[in-house]
Amino acid sequence: MGRPEGFDRVRRLPLVGKAADWGMGPRAASKKTKKAGARIAGLKATESICPYCAVGCSQVVYTRGNELIDIEGNPRSPINQGTLCPKGSASRQLVQQPGRLTRVQYRRPGGTEWEELELETAMDMIAERTIAAREDGWQDTDDEGRRVDRTMGFAHLGGATLDNEENYLIKKAFTAMGAIQIENQARI
Repeated sequence: MGRPEGFDRVRRLPLVGKAADWGMGPRAASKKTKKAGARIAGLKATESICPYCAVGCSQVVYTRGNELIDIEGNPRSPINQGTLCPKGSASRQLVQQPGRLTRVQYRRPGGTEWEELELETAMDMIAERTIAAREDGWQDTDDEGRRVDRTMGFAHLGGATLDNEENYLIKKAFTAMGAIQIENQARI
């Protein structure tokens, strides 16, 4: 889809054509813009979606090899038009924050210190406690004798870094286990 035919006719007018040339192309770029272009030269640009909320802002993720270099709003997106909220702007920290935990940390009941656990051990502990909470809080019927088949033994409150797809799967999994108290924070 090209420019409308009328635009080309108007552009041929001497004053309009000069003004259009002055405001477009490489000559119109400021030093700051040229420097920004050099900053991302040679990097792989991958379009992605911000993981923080249900809006679905588009991001451009710049990498060199397997190293994350930068994340910015995608100007081609009709949703966010190149802008990101403070959470989206800081999403690079999900990967590169120096204090980010990368191993399972566990503090025993009554304990004062954290200990590292193997992932397999931690997953087994979570499964055993989920099953026990489900059984302990199971209700076949409510106070009026109506069949409900549910558990009040646990609930789920999703964090703001969960995306729509993760929230969908969590809702399905917790409902299948009989939970009825399920909420997420997929909000702005």
